[in-house]
Amino acid sequence: MQELIPVNIVIGDRTYRIKTNPADEESVRRTLKIINDKIIEFKTQFAGKDMQDYISMVLIWFATQAATAGNSPVMEKEFTDALLKLEEQLDKAL
Repeated sequence: MQELIPVNIVIGDRTYRIKTNPADEESVRRTLKIINDKIIEFKTQFAGKDMQDYISMVLIWFATQAATAGNSPVMEKEFTDALLKLEEQLDKAL
């Protein structure tokens, strides 16, 4: 069993400290880049909202992307598992 490593991540304007497998760190960071890029995109399109609104928009976008991408069931399960894992780690960080 691999030892979990602590990783500081930023979503929107908040920093979280999570623990992840070293092999998953790159994947987590790529996902965070997509999330933060989308937040910036939505901030540009919909000025005047607060960060919670932008994060909600990104979550809806992610869910919609997964549903319409035509991913194979294996890839969809993998993606869903990764998001659930990230959510659990964020919940622990709070």
